[in-house]
Amino acid sequence: MKTKIQIKSLFGNVLFEYEKVNNTIKDTVIKALESSADLRSADLGGADLRSANLRSANLRSANLRSADLRGADLGGADLGGADLRSANLAIVTGK
Repeated sequence: MKTKIQIKSLFGNVLFEYEKVNNTIKDTVIKALESSADLRSADLGGADLRSANLRSANLRSANLRSADLRGADLGGADLGGADLRSANLAIVTGK
């Protein structure tokens, strides 16, 4: 069964949506980045983004509160103003 997931901004606007069988928020975020979607101010609170390739992602002012970012590649990502409270950043790679 296909699942459609929308990434919304903190203001409720849909920034990106993706539908596929067995879809996850991680798959949707990766597809958004591959499509050059602008994820500034994205609401990704609590998202499971373990080991995701977020290299060079524009996540400025994004809500990443309580997100699981263990092992995620954040090299070159713009996290200025992002809410990372309670985010799991253990063993994050990137320079």
